[in-house]
Amino acid sequence: MKVVLFCGGLGMRMREHATSAPKPMNMIGDRPLLWHVMRYYAHFGHTEFILCLGYGAAAVKEYFLRYDETQSNDFTLVAGGTAGGRDVRMHSTDITDWTVTFIDTGLTSTIGERLMRVRAHVEREEMFLANYADTLTDAPLDDMIEAFRGSDSVASMLAVPPVSTHHVVEMDGAGRVTGVRAVADLMQWENGGYFVLRPEIFDALREGEDLMPHAFGRVLADGRLMAHRYTGFWRAADTFKDRAELEEMFHKGQCPWMLWDPLRSDPPAASLAARADTGIARPNGRGSAARVPVVAIPR
Repeated sequence: MKVVLFCGGLGMRMREHATSAPKPMNMIGDRPLLWHVMRYYAHFGHTEFILCLGYGAAAVKEYFLRYDETQSNDFTLVAGGTAGGRDVRMHSTDITDWTVTFIDTGLTSTIGERLMRVRAHVEREEMFLANYADTLTDAPLDDMIEAFRGSDSVASMLAVPPVSTHHVVEMDGAGRVTGVRAVADLMQWENGGYFVLRPEIFDALREGEDLMPHAFGRVLADGRLMAHRYTGFWRAADTFKDRAELEEMFHKGQCPWMLWDPLRSDPPAASLAARADTGIARPNGRGSAARVPVVAIPR
């Protein structure tokens, strides 16, 4: 199944100083965020990628044109051959079976407009996948796809609990505080990306508008928008703090999203308990047949 990745945004909250690289090219360990997202999809057998480029397009192209398999794979270096030559024998590889299409979708385009720019590459597919290029998870992609395949929905998304550490203040008319609650404790779900789409989504897209809330709002009105509730690992690398936390997890070897690497992906015990609350959001409650309220997070 083809995978459309939106990786052309400015990423202003991530940038500490002037840079020509887009946010998905920020490094987590020895590879950029974008690579980690792509490896997640490849783990499930989806290796045909369409990259929607914009700001920093040259950095993305250059990275893959000069890709070095030895940075993240074991290999044996054998001296010999011609004078000064060497033989590099890879024990495993990352991207040799990938097909990556690079499409310039504009510097200031919305996510919806970027998707419209690559319509010719996916409109003949029964279904296709799409996602932000800076969001990591260990969600069960196969289950999400199969649930969507068995529905009449046009679009589905991952629905995750709010990750904000802020608190909501409740007060009466006189300004007296009556309660303080963490945002994460509210009965709300955020748009977590990891979209599964049918080509009918293009009928709901308009120039100058976005995928969320405009196109999804039209699909929602027809009752053809699904959400997959997931309380396991999910993280959007929106800020330096987010990236620093992901870097720390990487160097500790605690990387739930790295499903392709069993030595790193084994999650802490607390995360295992959270995974038990995975479900498909449908009208009769979790696992039966309906939608959950989803709060859009801007991109």
